[in-house]
This record gives sequence, C-alpha cells and structure tokens, in this order.
Amino acid sequence: MVRSYRKYEASHSFGTVCTSTANTLWTPSPSASASSTSRSTSAGLAYTPANQSIQCWDLKTSALLSTLTDTTNTAQSAVTALAQCAAQPDVIGAGYSDGSIRIWDALSGQLVVRFDGHRNAVTHLAFDRTGERVVSGSRDTDVIIWDLVGETAEGKLRGHKGEITGLSFLSTSTEDSGAEKGERYLLTTSKDALVKIWDLEGKHCLETHVAQSHGECWALGVSSDGDGCITAGNDGELRVWSINTEHLTALDSRARSDNRENGEAKILQSRGILRRQNIKDRTIDISFHPRQSYIAIHGSERAVEIWRTRGEDELHRHMQRKRRRRREKAAASGEVLAPETSETTETPDVTDVFLPHVIVRTAGKVRSARWMDGTSNKSTKSLQLLVASTNNLLETYTVQTHAASKSAAESTAVDYSRTLSVDLPGHRADVRTLCLSSDDRMLASASAGQLKIWNLRTRSCIRTLECGQALCSAFLPGDRIVLVGTKSGDLELYDLSTSTLIESIPAHDGQAIWTLAVHPDGQSVVTGSADKSVKFWRFDVAEEEIPGTRRTTQRLKLTQNRQLKLSDDILSLAFSPDQRLLAVSTLDNTVKIFFVDSLKLFLTLYGHKLPVLDMSISSDSKLIATCSADKNIRVWGLDFGDCHKAFFAHEDSVMSVNFVPHPVEQDERYILFSASKDGMVKTWDAQKFEQVQRLEGHKGEIWAMAVSRTGEMVVTASHDKSLRLWEVGDDLVFLEEERERELERMYERDMADNLDRDYREGEQNGDADELAAASKQTVDTLTHGEKVMEALELGMADLDIVRAHEREKAKNPRAAPPQRNPLFLALGNISAEQHVLNTLRKIPTPALNDALLVLPFSSLPAVFTFLAILMRKRMQPELSWRIAYFLLQVHMKQIVASRQLKPLLEEVLEGYEQWQEGERGVLGFNLAGLTLLGREAAEMQKGNGYLDDVDGEEDAATGKGSRKRAFGNLA
Repeated sequence: MVRSYRKYEASHSFGTVCTSTANTLWTPSPSASASSTSRSTSAGLAYTPANQSIQCWDLKTSALLSTLTDTTNTAQSAVTALAQCAAQPDVIGAGYSDGSIRIWDALSGQLVVRFDGHRNAVTHLAFDRTGERVVSGSRDTDVIIWDLVGETAEGKLRGHKGEITGLSFLSTSTEDSGAEKGERYLLTTSKDALVKIWDLEGKHCLETHVAQSHGECWALGVSSDGDGCITAGNDGELRVWSINTEHLTALDSRARSDNRENGEAKILQSRGILRRQNIKDRTIDISFHPRQSYIAIHGSERAVEIWRTRGEDELHRHMQRKRRRRREKAAASGEVLAPETSETTETPDVTDVFLPHVIVRTAGKVRSARWMDGTSNKSTKSLQLLVASTNNLLETYTVQTHAASKSAAESTAVDYSRTLSVDLPGHRADVRTLCLSSDDRMLASASAGQLKIWNLRTRSCIRTLECGQALCSAFLPGDRIVLVGTKSGDLELYDLSTSTLIESIPAHDGQAIWTLAVHPDGQSVVTGSADKSVKFWRFDVAEEEIPGTRRTTQRLKLTQNRQLKLSDDILSLAFSPDQRLLAVSTLDNTVKIFFVDSLKLFLTLYGHKLPVLDMSISSDSKLIATCSADKNIRVWGLDFGDCHKAFFAHEDSVMSVNFVPHPVEQDERYILFSASKDGMVKTWDAQKFEQVQRLEGHKGEIWAMAVSRTGEMVVTASHDKSLRLWEVGDDLVFLEEERERELERMYERDMADNLDRDYREGEQNGDADELAAASKQTVDTLTHGEKVMEALELGMADLDIVRAHEREKAKNPRAAPPQRNPLFLALGNISAEQHVLNTLRKIPTPALNDALLVLPFSSLPAVFTFLAILMRKRMQPELSWRIAYFLLQVHMKQIVASRQLKPLLEEVLEGYEQWQEGERGVLGFNLAGLTLLGREAAEMQKGNGYLDDVDGEEDAATGKGSRKRAFGNLA
C-alpha cells in the first residue's frame, strides 16, 4: 500500500505591521469624510505592505481593518510598490517582486485586474488624474503604460539604462481642459542619473537631462502645482528643476521638435543644487505637501527632514535684507559694489527659496514618509506626517509650521511631537525564539527587548512585556510563567497573569544562554551557555511575605542543583522523552549524549562539518535528528549512535529541526520538520529519508520554529517580521504525485521562460527603439494558450463532421446524426464555435495577447475560420475583432506571403463590416429616439406655463447655477 502523508498548508500570517519592501499610503477615514463631527478625532487609514499582502490600519485605534491577499499568488511574491488613484481613492495599485501589477478595490477587498509585463520587481506606480491609466516602472529599466479601461498595455517605453526611481504625470493645462484631455506627459528618473520627459500620445522621449552631478538618481518629487520638481542623488545632493507647463501646452509636436533641434526653450530647466543638513547618505523619497509649501525628504537614516519654501512677500523681504547686509559689508571693507548687484531685479538663488525647517527624529530607520492631509485637516499651525519604519512600526508626527513657531512668544525653535503609533501588533527586531503552551492555544515570541504572548485562535497579541535580548524561551508547567534566556546570561521569569517580571537570575556570569529545555517530568529545567557549562535548575515554591502586611504568598524559585562542564560552548540541548538521556551540541561540531541521572557520557556523534544548531529526539526515544550550519540534516540511532542518513536539506544554514512531540498516529512519529535561513520549511520522513513537502511563504531567513503537540500546526518566525501558521489541510500527500507535480511545474516554468526569451529576442530589433510591446509569458498564459490550441483542434474536427453531415443530409434527409466528440455532448451539446468562444472568454483580458502568442502560425487558419463564424453569427464580435487585429499585427509578414489565409481574412473582414454597419444603424436609431424624447420634454415644459432658464455649462461646472423661473403665457 502506498504511504500517504498529511498535507500542510499556509494558514495565517500575523505579527507584521509594515515591511520595508514598499512605500506606505495614507487616506482619510471614510467616516471622517462623511460626517463633520468625527473630523477632529479621526487620524485616517494607512495602507502598508506586509510581504505578499496589503494591510489597512486604523491609525487612531491601531486596529487591522482589512487585508488584501491574492490567493492565486502561488509564487508568494512580495509587494514592492503602492499607489492610490486620486479619482477613486478606494482603488489601490500594487506592484510585486515578480513584475506583476494588481489593481485592488479596497472597499470590497476584491482584485480588479492583474497585469504582467515586467521582468523584474516593480519599483514605482503612478495613476493619472482621471484614473484611466496607470504607469509602472521596474528594475528592468522599462516603463509600461497600462489602460485600466481596456485592461491592456498601451506600450513599453525603453530609454533608461538603470532601475526606475521616480514616476510622475505632468499637468499641461488648466483644470477644466486638463480634465477632458487627461495628462499627456510623463516625467521619469532612473539610477542611470537621467531624467526624461515622455509624450504618452506619441510614445517617444521629448527631453533628456542629467539629473545629478555624480552617481545615481534615487528619488523624484513633483510639486502639487506641477511647476517644479526635485531630484535626489548620493551625498545628500538635491537638484531643483522648473517645469515649463505653458510650453508643453502651447507647442505642438512639430514646433517642439524644431525647438529641440534649434536648442531653444526647454521644458525642464535646472535651477540649482541644495545640500541636506549634515547627511551624506542617499535620499530615498521626496514628498511635497499637497496644499502647503513644505517638503518631506528622507533617506535610510532615523530622521525625516522637513524643508519649506518662502512665499513671495517673505522672499522679497529676505532679498532686501541680503542686499542690505551685502552693502553694509562692502561699506565696512571699503569695497565699491557694481550697480547691477544692488538692483531690485536680482534673481533669487535656489538656497534663498528653499530652507530647512525641522528634522523629525524617528524610532527606526525610515522607509516611507507621507503627508496626512485630508479635507478635515485645514489647520495652518501644524502638519501631520505618517512615517513607516523598517523595524515594523508606524508613527504619526505633528510638526509645527513656520507661522505657528513665529507667533509663539516663548520660543523660536520649531517643535514636533509623536502623536500616534501602531507598534503592539508586531516585534521591532527579529524574533529569535518561539514556544507553545501545553494546550497549543498560546504562543510566546521573544526578540531583542520584547516578549509577546499571542492567542493563536485570533492571532492577536494579548501581552507585551519588556525583556532582555532573548535567545531561548519555554512555557513552564501550568502555562502561567514563561522562562526566557538572554544574551547577557540572565534567566528571566515572567508571570502572564500579572504581566510582571517575577525574577531575573544571573545564571551564567554574563555569557549568552543559547538554549534551555524543560525536563519531561516538569520539575526542572536545564540551560546551556557560552560559558561552556550546562546547569540544572529545580523548581521550588517559596513563601514570601507581602510588604506592609502579615500575609504571605507563594512564589516560584529556581534553585541550581547540578552543573556539567564541557570544553566548548553549548549551542543546543534536548531531553529524550523517556527521561533517560540528555543530548548536548557544542561548538566543536559534535553532539554528546549523557545519562540524565549520572551525567556520564553515553555517546558522541561525529559527522557535521559545522556546529550543530538544533536537535530533536523522536517520541519513542529511538532517533535523534541534528541540523547544522553546513546545510545538512543527519538522523542518528540512539541505541548505538550510528548515522542512519545524512542529506543535503537546505540552501543555507538549518536553524531548527523538530519531531512531532506526541503523535496521534504511530506512522507520524518519524515526521520531521526543518526550517532554514533560505526561507523554506520542509517536512521529511525520517524513516524513509525522503522529503515529503516544501512550504514556501517567508521572504527572509527563518530564525525559529515551534511544532504543536500532535503536529497539527507549525509556527515559524522570520526576518521579514512575520509569524506564520502552517496547519494540516484536507488533502493528502503522495510522494510520487508530489514529485510529478514538481516536475510539471519546472517544465512549464522553463517553457514559459523560453517562449518569453524567444519573443524578447524577436522583439529587440535594435537598442534605439523607444517603444516596444509590453508582453510577458507566464505559466498562466502558457496554460491558456494550450487550452485554446486544444479547443481549436477539437473544434475543427467537429466542424468537419457537422459540415459533412449537412452535405449528406442535403442528399438524404433521413441521414443519421453524426458521432460527435463526447466532450461537446457533456457540455450540453454545444456547437464547436461556442466551445472555442467559451475557451477564449475564460482567458483574462490582460493575458489574452500573451496567450495568443503561444499559438503557432500553423493554427492561424483554424483561428480565422472560427473568427469568421463568430463574426457572421454576432457571437461577441468585439472579442473576435480584437483577436483578429492582434494576430494580423503579430504575423503580418507570414500572412501576406500566405495564399491560404486570403479567403478566410475576407470572410472576417466582411463579417466585421456587416457588424459595424448594424451597430451604426442601432446607434443612429437610439440617437434619433433620444432627440425626439428631448423635444417632447421641452414642449411639455412650455405647455405647463413656465420656462426653466438655466445657465448650463458654466454654472454646472462651478456648481453655482441659479434657476430662474419666467412665465411664458399669461393670456
């Protein structure tokens, strides 16, 4: 009988507030925009990246409102860029590390559309003002324009030679005309130190400038009015640019090209260079305040610089003071100034316009900073700033404006304060140790400075305690006390009921406690440290007096009763379930096994090339599994100490290994779990020495792992600041089927990569092409293409059978019905063209073009045959014509040279023209009917005795129209 295993699946991920892979968005709370009474109390919502998900947090209550996760994201690609649509604030765009883009409806939590076009991680996203287009930039140096209405790619802009670091649409006209035309121009920056302006209608580059004097260009910020921008590079350098929007609006493409050839007026002009205050690091982001003259600039340090721009009056006074000081200095030195330097027409320098305001010091390294400026926040005395840190923290700051600091009489210094924070739902540093309670309901996770207790049923943090730099932990019997071993050599006892530190014991003379293990009888604990000693501690209950009273209370005490000295640092400890043996791993790459009662050496296990980091003994005390920094796992027998099997388990150091502590079935006593710094969790059969399952999901090194008593659940902690639950699903795992699925996935992935590579090589005729098709072959598009080819093959065979039957029936009306494919009968006896249409309709619109690229040229006659039938029968002619037009573009040269396709193309064109003529007739009929209804409505208004005189277009646009009523017939 074939052996089956329980299948583990990713259940939940928690403990993440925000990751450092992408920026953070802020939006006003819906309640704050709906009612004026809650405007003063609402702090808004924050959309943060959480590995492969997007989380929505209420900043006021620190509550997680919703999570946007794509269940089809099997690659577990992480979010790398976020953007919000200004026209529809509920629409959120997210770019991922695999180059895909997903558009979400945050209100319903549904995925609207997915695009695939980039070959590398998406770095920036930007919506236009109307919400009809979105532009994405990636590490593959390409910029792609996506049409959200048609769900297609308009084209790929190629011109940069480095990672895209900034995107912004440019406003070219006033609001009235701009709302109709949309934003036509795009500003981009890249690590190649170039800044470019693109014409999105002509799909070509208008201007190219060198953004930085040396090094890469790392950030781009465009002012809210669109008249200027700032680019940032290395060494704290900021270059200020002015944008000539009137020049963009006034000149047509021919005049613009002439001006560019003649070297006349430029759209983008450099105004000067600014230097950040005592900061030489590169700048990550530049954010202009949407309504006020303030700019937030930050790098990877723990600070956000707030700059401001002087207004016209303040700038005029500043220039007067500057000229006066220059004259006084010249008079004191006897120098005669030139007449032109004292004129009032002196052009201000960029340092006169921009000046530092305040530096906001944050609790962690800044990843993203956004202005919190909703309709409810119109105060000119303070600014609200949202800061997302790389240490899993969200903070909001209130910054005093220049006007408020100037009016304050007691102090002239600019002040800021931290108002809100979202920090309790996660750790600030990497979690180094995990432990489960005896009933598997609570989880204790400890990091440097924090111990958190989680309710695994709700995945909520119920306790947060301050601790030392934790390295190991365990629940003591009764699940009321948690014991933590720290890097400073202290044992810390925490009472969960009172959330207090009971006692801190200096156990190992300031040396790190790397491991601890509770005795199976629950009466003692053993600790191992870098001081080369193993210490045994007995649990005692002591009576202590309550200060100020005569009453006493019971208190747990740890009393050392034994000690074992070794020659090297102790890294891991493990008791055998039968309480007979104690396994100790040391820094000399060996594992020593002692008798618990006498502490005599029983076995020494040699074989690992690097130190053993963790060990686990099976529930029957017959096998011991060891994992090491040499990436190997070894399974040993505890009877003679022989190595049963050594296998290469992971691509990096294996940090943890665990047997199921108390298996329900005997077949599961040798199921082994391993976690590694390569981000993988694997399950093994330690009896057959085979890998059972591979669990992917973490985006960083896995530092700790805990397995429930019966093996129903596994918890892991990673460098990506997340805690993950892996639970047993309903399916079973068969080793042969698992290997076949893995081979199929590898085959499909390689085939998609080869098709994508071939298409890219055929696409790249020259490096000078600025415009290319945004296409990318994936496993999904390959699968859709194969399904279309299968449907075409079945459809053509069935079409020949049906046509032969029609010819035979014309001769013999009593001819028997044909024997069709059972598939068509199972689908309700549908026709061949309906089956092909259903297959094409199941392909997502963004993936249709890529799926059609999978079709070989030999299948084009079958495709055009069915397209002609669909056109003639009016079966979704829009889809049919789109497919025909795309195939004509792709295979134009072969189609022109082929005589076989000419009659088929004529049938498609004839059906298209007939459909267009019918649509024009329907549209004309509807337009005439609407005109007639309008006339009847106007006559009815006249017959009622009064006229409505409304100044329509102008007042409708301004919203200030007044309706004037005038009587028409008084007789």
